[in-house]
Amino acid sequence: MKFKISVLSILLLSSNGLYAQQKTISGTVVDSVTRVPVNGATVILNPVNKMEITGETGRFFYRGAGPGVRSVTVTAVGYGKATVLITDLQHNPVIFMSPRQTQLTDVVITANNPNPYKIISETDIKLRAVSNSQEVLRMVPGLFIGQHQGGGKAEQIFLRGFDNDHGTDIALYADGIPVNMVSHAHGQGYADSHFIIPETIESTAYKKGSYDAEKGDLDVTGAVDFHTADAISQNTVKVEGGQFNTYRVLAMVNLLGEKAKANNQSWYIASEYRYSDSYFDNPQHFKRFNFFTKYHGKISDNNRLTLTASALYSNWFASGQIPESAVDEGKVGFYGALDPNEGGVTSRTNFNAQLLTTLGEHDVLKNQLYYSRYKFDLHTNFTFFLVDTVNGDEIRQKEARNVYGYNGSYLHDGYMGETKLTTEVGLNARLDATNNSELSHTVNRYTLLNPIKLGDITEFSAGAFINETFKFNSKLTLNAGLRFDQFYYKYNNKLAGDTTFKGIGVYRANNNIISPKLNFYYQATDKTQFYLFLGKGFNSNDVRAVVAVNGVQSLAAAYNADLGTVFKPVQSLLINTAIWYGFLSKEFVYGGDGGTIDFSGRTQRIGLDLSARYQPVKSLFFDADLNYAHGRSLNEPAGQNYIPLAPVWSSTGGITYLSKRGFNGSLRYRYLGDRAANEDYSLTAVGYFVNDLVLNYTKPKYEIGLTINNLFNVKWKETQFETETRLKSELPADGVAFTPGTKFAAVAHLSYFF
Repeated sequence: MKFKISVLSILLLSSNGLYAQQKTISGTVVDSVTRVPVNGATVILNPVNKMEITGETGRFFYRGAGPGVRSVTVTAVGYGKATVLITDLQHNPVIFMSPRQTQLTDVVITANNPNPYKIISETDIKLRAVSNSQEVLRMVPGLFIGQHQGGGKAEQIFLRGFDNDHGTDIALYADGIPVNMVSHAHGQGYADSHFIIPETIESTAYKKGSYDAEKGDLDVTGAVDFHTADAISQNTVKVEGGQFNTYRVLAMVNLLGEKAKANNQSWYIASEYRYSDSYFDNPQHFKRFNFFTKYHGKISDNNRLTLTASALYSNWFASGQIPESAVDEGKVGFYGALDPNEGGVTSRTNFNAQLLTTLGEHDVLKNQLYYSRYKFDLHTNFTFFLVDTVNGDEIRQKEARNVYGYNGSYLHDGYMGETKLTTEVGLNARLDATNNSELSHTVNRYTLLNPIKLGDITEFSAGAFINETFKFNSKLTLNAGLRFDQFYYKYNNKLAGDTTFKGIGVYRANNNIISPKLNFYYQATDKTQFYLFLGKGFNSNDVRAVVAVNGVQSLAAAYNADLGTVFKPVQSLLINTAIWYGFLSKEFVYGGDGGTIDFSGRTQRIGLDLSARYQPVKSLFFDADLNYAHGRSLNEPAGQNYIPLAPVWSSTGGITYLSKRGFNGSLRYRYLGDRAANEDYSLTAVGYFVNDLVLNYTKPKYEIGLTINNLFNVKWKETQFETETRLKSELPADGVAFTPGTKFAAVAHLSYFF
């Protein structure tokens, strides 16, 4: 009997010990002001120093935490550190984080963070105010933009040695809705992000290269996700006014009270109106109206519903591009215009519904439906009188489309022995239906001289992906992903004179592509992470190009590799650096400005990215990004193989000052080096160095501020192209045409918070 009792006692003790070793610790991290879950918080088990990163639900869990665990410490950029005893966590599994001034000392390096840029992006957006749509994109280190047709047109984007045009090789999203427009009247992937009100953006997640399986079409140089705030902490009214007859009015207002917030419900609206004549000799008369509303609420214990709606309307006149030769000869001023009829009108309305469901203890199911109604009408003249020496070469690009889409994913966390395994599977579907996509030769905007393209475009794409993430231990994480995309194209040609096709009628094509991904993360020390990314991405081409070649080679594959590190040599200094490689296969490209189909050969790029953030004292913050890219065409001989307009050297940086007394501001710079404007580098796109200044005095109830663009009033060229042009009654000339960058431009603002 004594023997049996002893054996039973040993078994009970062993099972208790096994249970203790397998003990699960879980909880949810929540913003104490908005009551919204904190995404990306680092949760540390003390004293074993195990780490987890919270997701969209703010939840974390550990299995096999061990009996020695006494507490958890939670850190997140822009929040004060919180430490909770395990005994307290068992009674109340919610950890409230209090917002505070951003400190680099709060940043924790961990191999569990799948995005090496996340820390920098979170730090930047909390420290640097975003007051216009252009600044939204400039948050990505190494990404440069250029505007060459007024504030209403999408910016030209440069990243990692690519001239992405208006979005051809970069994927942009806003709350899960694709910003890019495929088979657009102006160009493939056209990405106009001006429907986003900058003050509504809570975070910007970006990743360079094509390494995420959940990202599909256009994810070549990278992808950028803009996330609007689920809830706002206060109401805001803002008025701006400045040079060149520029003004803006903004309002952001909560529609629900404190009782709703306590029940995890929020609903707010935001709206802005902007007007400017801009710095050109030919006034822009630029107008833009934006409206945005968002509801976010917990509709049951396991379900969170998010509903958003937005509307954009904008119209403008534009100075357009002018030849350097005409400026040098005094035929037009540096800020002048040769065709005062250039400009456009555009609008976009979005509806978005997202349902996030937690299943069981840790699984997450996401479903999203979205719809966009989009219109575009653009009038440009790049060559003046090159083709039509009497009426000029003005063109009109016009379209109206409906976009329908679905995104769904299922996330499961589990264990395979001691290895934590996270499985994510997902589906995407998108239908673009465009009526009367038009390219025409016009005069005085609306008088038709010659139709070039006219037809209806239908493009349907569907994708499926799987992600497997293995967290072998606190030091090594492996992510493997696989994506499949299928495309169906239809073009209804309505123009008998279109020589690309055999005649009026419907043309169809389809194709598909498989994209594997493999990512490694290794934490060498508590202050150093190394990563190796390998991935295949792709960009699609315009339907009109695809059906013309019956789908052949119409999905251009991109192969990318990154080897980098994130480390903190001291608590107040954060560094991210990487060497990278990119290869893009041959593709057929539809030229929206001429209605032509051109062949683009293989290209190769190699480069270096370096980002540093330094905070010597709480009130002072330094940031700098340095980027180098060497790109060449592989189908051309040496000396003839430069990639036109591809950035080589670029850098951004600044100093930010934050005072407890309310004074704050920043002095920033942008540098883009000289680069080839054509394939043999006989023409140069001249670089620039521009400074911007922001000064604010901020109190709990109000803020007074001043923003100055181009502080030292340098003359610079924002966009440049090799273009053959002809002025009226003159001979043709080939050279660089450009749009000038802003003059010294000061804008003051007054904000009231309530």
